[in-house]
Amino acid sequence: MISTFFSHELKAFWRSKNTGKSIAVKVVMGILILILLLYVVALGVFLDLLLGKIFPKVDLIVSFCGIILVYFLFDMLMRLQLQELPTLKVQPYLHLPVTRNSVVGYLALTALLSFFNLWPIILFTPFILKVILPASGAMATITFLLSIISLSVFNNYLAMYIKRKANLNGWIFLVAGAVLALLSAGDYVWHFYSMRNLSYLFFGALLTKPYLALLPLVMGGAMFYLNFIYLKGNLYLEELGSRKAAAYKSSTEIPFLSRYGSVGDLVANEIKLILRNKRSRSALIMSSFMLFYGLIFYTQKVYPDGFKIFLGMFMTGIFIISYGQFMFSWQASHFDGLLVSNVKFTDFLKAKYVLFTIVSTLAFLLTLPYVYFGWRVIFIHFVMYLWNLGVNTTIVLFFANRNYKRIDLSKGASFNWEGVGATQMLLSFPLMLLPYLVYWPFSVFGMQYAAYAALAATGLGFVATRSFWIKKLEADFYSKRYKIAEGFRNK
Repeated sequence: MISTFFSHELKAFWRSKNTGKSIAVKVVMGILILILLLYVVALGVFLDLLLGKIFPKVDLIVSFCGIILVYFLFDMLMRLQLQELPTLKVQPYLHLPVTRNSVVGYLALTALLSFFNLWPIILFTPFILKVILPASGAMATITFLLSIISLSVFNNYLAMYIKRKANLNGWIFLVAGAVLALLSAGDYVWHFYSMRNLSYLFFGALLTKPYLALLPLVMGGAMFYLNFIYLKGNLYLEELGSRKAAAYKSSTEIPFLSRYGSVGDLVANEIKLILRNKRSRSALIMSSFMLFYGLIFYTQKVYPDGFKIFLGMFMTGIFIISYGQFMFSWQASHFDGLLVSNVKFTDFLKAKYVLFTIVSTLAFLLTLPYVYFGWRVIFIHFVMYLWNLGVNTTIVLFFANRNYKRIDLSKGASFNWEGVGATQMLLSFPLMLLPYLVYWPFSVFGMQYAAYAALAATGLGFVATRSFWIKKLEADFYSKRYKIAEGFRNK
């Protein structure tokens, strides 16, 4: 049956009306992946030399054993962001004499056809053959290869499981990301433990206790079985549909939003759109990951206050930037319906402002732990939070009126440039330059707090005059609505 499923997918691909475009995209992606593959091969061949340079006082095998778990932690983070779920249109098979195990087995096995599963083999095998084989023999070589392959399989199916569960509940993705971030921070920021030491504790023991390779083997097999059982239990569409219906409440059941009337309903619908679709949900997930950006820079003493202005704007307003610039593109599939509906565009804009205010406020509150690096950091975050609510929100919505490219919400975000155009490039200039145009005239004379006050006052001024800017944006939209609609119709 596996060969039959594969044959059906090939036929569906060649018979699709977008075959030409799909081939072009796959050729470009294949070239990029091949170039990346060559870099990984070179890195694997010279890994022993690199480890000798990075850890000159540490034995090569010890340093190698110490980086393996660090690699797989980073590998999991990359898989959650970039690895796509294997798909098969199961509806045509549900009424045919095809066993559920065949369908589920195909989906589970094709998940192994990922370049992420190839990287650790290419990267670590040359070192194992060059260093571990001569030093510790064939048994140690086999156990290392088996353990690395098993951990790759474990990561593969764990990422698949998390992403499938996240399709029903978006919070699962955020929790998984937070756990990975805390694991990294526990080592590199707070120094509670050493990931390298934990890695050596296991892989160093493999040299003398090869039976320990059974542990990652069992972990990989157990995660495969868990995915298999989950897919088998959710193969019927009505089961998935009922769970989705239970997972999302209607706008009338959100007390905080119900007080805003029709604007609250629009915000609630927007939240549902974000959580239920891959591309829009990825904007929220990436915004959550960017909250940890400060751990990279605030731990360094070399960055001036001027750079903290950028960090504060970025961490408290990244969702406004990444999601807001596609304001209409998210509704591209039903944009014509919006044009003829009784929804007032003023309410539509107000809903965007309310949504951005809610998310940006949550982002600011989540950055409060950065008080560990000083109250000045939180003060800068608050100033830029006001700037985001007033200035950046208005700028983003202004440029969104000039984006005529549609977005297919069902597609994933990995290497997906749909909806991205010159507008996004132009948007970066005012977003990056405007706060510094206000900040620097005061800063060059040493008036730091006056500079912060000017930024906060500008942001508050835009918030206070929000109704004026909404009217301007509404008039701008009406002058471009038919051009936007025409652009969205071009698939």
